[in-house]
Amino acid sequence: MTRLQYAILVAAMMLSGFPGGAMSERLFPGGIAGAESKTNGVSAEEFLLLDKNGKARAGLGLDGAGEVSLVLTNKDGSRRLYLSPDDRFALKLVYRNGKVIWSAP
Repeated sequence: MTRLQYAILVAAMMLSGFPGGAMSERLFPGGIAGAESKTNGVSAEEFLLLDKNGKARAGLGLDGAGEVSLVLTNKDGSRRLYLSPDDRFALKLVYRNGKVIWSAP
């Protein structure tokens, strides 16, 4: 292919590309495709932090009564730190056997 043939080919592609792109809007109306509108948050009933074995180590969510709480657990899975604005004690630190070591209103 000579330089002249190459230049003619490029010019023909450009001249056919611009009108084709302009006509596509008329032939296929509907606007530009895009992502969904951006939101300011994520919605879920529960958020869990899992260790490498898939065991929940921390959780933020609603309990059966609809009260919100943040719970941190030890490696065994027993609750160690419990934070809830709906409970009588907003913050509890629990020992391994389930006994409350410290709490604050």
